Amino acid sequence: MKALVTGATGFIGSHLAEALLKRGYEVSCLVRKTSNPAWLDALDVKRVGGDCSDKSSLLDCVKGQDYVFHLAGLTKAVCKERFYSINAKGTANLIEAVAENNPGIKRFVYLSSLSAFGPQTGGRLPKEDEIPHPVSDYGKSKLEGENAVFRHAGRIPATVLRPSVVYGPRDREFFWFFRIIERGLIPYWGDGHTSLIYVDDLVNAIILAACSNGAAGKTYFISDGELHSNAEIIKEIASSLDVKAVRIRLPKSFLRIIGYFSDRISKMVGKNTIVNRDKIKEIMYPEWVCDISKARSEFCFKPGVDMKKGIKWTADWYRIHKWL
Repeated sequence: MKALVTGATGFIGSHLAEALLKRGYEVSCLVRKTSNPAWLDALDVKRVGGDCSDKSSLLDCVKGQDYVFHLAGLTKAVCKERFYSINAKGTANLIEAVAENNPGIKRFVYLSSLSAFGPQTGGRLPKEDEIPHPVSDYGKSKLEGENAVFRHAGRIPATVLRPSVVYGPRDREFFWFFRIIERGLIPYWGDGHTSLIYVDDLVNAIILAACSNGAAGKTYFISDGELHSNAEIIKEIASSLDVKAVRIRLPKSFLRIIGYFSDRISKMVGKNTIVNRDKIKEIMYPEWVCDISKARSEFCFKPGVDMKKGIKWTADWYRIHKWL
């Protein structure tokens, strides 16, 4: 089986490429000129040049592929227009290239985000058939990407996955939280709950969904199936690092100020920051959770790594590779 992975030089994509190779797939990885392919150096993959923002560069890449896993995207940007040009338009370019040059594909899998749906606003866990209400430009752009995929539902068998917060080895997004806590500080902006997913479990879900006939044309939430309070997450990270950190209460009004100045600095230096006004829009909501019953029942997804174990493994990896 042949598989094309976009975003393979990144955190989740590199883990997916590795897992596909172990399962016997012939893996091609879409690599932009500006990408750092370090995570692929030890893998027997074919690197193909291309960029999702340039549809013409994708036409040959998708030919002959049995599966296309679209993981490339932006989680942070200097300006909101970049979210839409990459996450929305880039996804549209790729699915259109597949529709034109590989209509016999077995499955197109788009990795979206829980942000595309939005936070919990009622008293029960959100389900996939509810109307999305993203609160950030990142989330809105990912939802537009979903819509682009399903505009071709009549021609291309596609599956959309909306993972919750993803963590594990190689991750830089959640890493900043480990680093701050290691230094003895706990930024805390209120009680709430967050669904998490360890990267290996997410990769397993991606492959299971791709191989399930019943998952074509559908959307699924993906998490470890548990609800984790912010306090529990902080406690486990501190425990894994063997530190006693001081909790610093950050009023939400102060978070908006942080986001404003972070955006100003980003524009001045031309570099994205993890904390920005768009991310603050999401932090304003305390409940980022989901129900994975549909994934459990329809393609037998069974999370195997609980938070305690996953956070310890992640912290150990950061130490071994001297990130901490």
